[in-house]
Amino acid sequence: MENRNWIKLEFPSDSRNVGFARTAVALFASQLDWTLDELEDIKVAVSEAVSNCVIHAYRLEEGLVKLEVSHDGSSLEILVEDSGVGIPDIELARETGYTSVPEERMGLGFTFMHEYMDEVQVYSEVDKGTRVRMVKKVPERED
Repeated sequence: MENRNWIKLEFPSDSRNVGFARTAVALFASQLDWTLDELEDIKVAVSEAVSNCVIHAYRLEEGLVKLEVSHDGSSLEILVEDSGVGIPDIELARETGYTSVPEERMGLGFTFMHEYMDEVQVYSEVDKGTRVRMVKKVPERED
């Protein structure tokens, strides 16, 4: 039997819930052997993914964000999903500095996700939504 633990959360695409999401994931992730800096990296990546749902996917309108987190003891997997406007050009959206809201955003969300996680995959369909999958492997530590 696989020793996988998981949580699933759904919440409104309200900017007030970004902090909740990052804290919930950090608490769940703390079951594994992370340093405080690594937990902070995870929190930043989650903040960016959830903020993208609120700001870009739903354009600050009402919507639902789905968050799934799981681990098998050796890696943490985070899925953030929305049913918003979708991303027409994923490669362009991943470029540092690109944003669909240039008057308010710096365009570093995907950059931070890639910087702090070991794997980042983005699946999106215009007018259907986006799913971001992030994986962080637990580093092997000397005792």
